[in-house]
Amino acid sequence: MSASLSDSRLANLGALTLRDGLEKYHGEFQAITGRALQRFQARDWRGMLDDSVERLDLRNRVLAATLESIRALLGARVREHAVWVGIKAVYSGLIADRDDWEIAETFYNSVTRRLFATVGVDAQIEFVDTDFDAPPTTARAPLTRSYAQASTTAALVERILADFSFGVPYENLARDAGLVAARIQDALRARRASLIVTRAQILTEVFYRGRRAYLVGKISGGADTLPLVLALQHDAGGVYVDAVLLDENDVSILFSFTRSYFFVRTARPYDLVQFLHTLMPRKRIAELYISIGYHKHGKTELYRDLLRHLARSDDQFEIAPGERGMVMLVFHLPLYEAAFKIIKDNFDEPKQTTRDEVKAKYNLVFKHDRAGRLMDAQEFEHLAFDRARFAPTLLDEMLRQARQTVRVEGERVVISHLYVERRVEPLNLYVRNADAEAVRNAVIDYGAAIKDLARANIFPGDVLLKNFGVTRHNALFHMTMTSCA
Repeated sequence: MSASLSDSRLANLGALTLRDGLEKYHGEFQAITGRALQRFQARDWRGMLDDSVERLDLRNRVLAATLESIRALLGARVREHAVWVGIKAVYSGLIADRDDWEIAETFYNSVTRRLFATVGVDAQIEFVDTDFDAPPTTARAPLTRSYAQASTTAALVERILADFSFGVPYENLARDAGLVAARIQDALRARRASLIVTRAQILTEVFYRGRRAYLVGKISGGADTLPLVLALQHDAGGVYVDAVLLDENDVSILFSFTRSYFFVRTARPYDLVQFLHTLMPRKRIAELYISIGYHKHGKTELYRDLLRHLARSDDQFEIAPGERGMVMLVFHLPLYEAAFKIIKDNFDEPKQTTRDEVKAKYNLVFKHDRAGRLMDAQEFEHLAFDRARFAPTLLDEMLRQARQTVRVEGERVVISHLYVERRVEPLNLYVRNADAEAVRNAVIDYGAAIKDLARANIFPGDVLLKNFGVTRHNALFHMTMTSCA
């Protein structure tokens, strides 16, 4: 049928097919996310974990069905470049009135990259940059609830808590409000700020993960503004405040790449991420999208961020400091906070594993409860970089140890499969350079990390210092392959 249709007709039909796939993904994503309240009400923690895995699998399932529909529609013309130039143009118009336009662009990219296996990028048929310089739509509902100064800080906190009903009673609302207020006063006093809370902004939607629900926002005392995160638990006696976070670093750790993704309903992911970025300005936009479950768009943002860095800098990819891995070849850009990992062709003794098993273990980490101790990695395929950006020693080692993954085509280096992680300091290097107190704390946390992983049914493989990393918050986590106990 496709042979008898004009390019413009095919472009319209193709764009509508992609839009239908996007709608299916959006609807099911929101439905799964929306179950979190019921899971929290019923204390159904097993169901919460099952929902997490289902949501992670959702995208690939919908993409597979969308690809099948596109192939059936376009037939022999499915990889015809001119047709896809038209599809992109029509699709861009179809998503211009959506509140999740950026997620829609990434969904489209996932389809084209699976069809074409494009090496590098093709701006004619991909959204390399977003088509929208500013949000194309305006918010239809408030992002936050605002609270003005109350008679006391405790009264303000009690109003905030009372506004968020979970369908089950609080264990002791007045008690928790008083305890939270005392923590707020201590934090303001430590900053020598005004002890009077003049304003609070709390996101209208609740964040859920594991056994907790989180109210996320910020408070102001005079000219000072602090993040405010209330961690809530639900036990037999009701809902209660389990912890209060009032520091950027603590909130950043809560949204860390070592933790599972949140369930939080949002019509406009862009606005939510921008608000979160005001609380954690040092955290990448990519990491915030990933933290709220939009991991594929987070990967898009990470790639765009990397391209921007390469455009405005001249540092070279080079072998990462530390001991060489037996399975992975690790390299980095000195001025960019990321580690790049590729699988070696042959593994050093005594490693007895396969390439497929390595990928399976990365997938395990992706889907498993990371317990704040396992590093999330973003998987890329068919990337291309200028050859001049690679230090000769690194390129020689890549071509010697990873020819299944790396090749040189003229003046560019093509990497067919790559993992990107946040760059951290390996624990074995940290203990050599840190002061005695920091080393003592790190070694104690090393033992705690192994216990945390065991509680999450994870065995960390080679229990070596080099396989654990230290973040800028001095948090410790496992950064190599793992397996279920």
